[in-house]
Amino acid sequence: MALTWNRTIDWDREDWRGRAACRDTEPDLFFPVGTTGQAVDQIDAAKAVCSECEAQAECLEFALATNQESGVWGCTSEEERRKLRKAWLAQQRRAS
Repeated sequence: MALTWNRTIDWDREDWRGRAACRDTEPDLFFPVGTTGQAVDQIDAAKAVCSECEAQAECLEFALATNQESGVWGCTSEEERRKLRKAWLAQQRRAS
């Protein structure tokens, strides 16, 4: 039996990634190693790029929907997204 995945959102339609501010930024910036010391500065620098991005909301929605556990997405750190994802999942259940 083959596993299938039914997407509830068409991510490729009017793809937000083409408008993302991070598109022209070194990807490593968005994936710091750790959450202390130099990593804090790296997270802040990544968030500075995100804060100027017109696709920030769509990026965050994608990260929550696909459970992106690593990196900075939609101007949120890994820890911030873990907290947001709980609320996001509850909202998705209520909407169903």
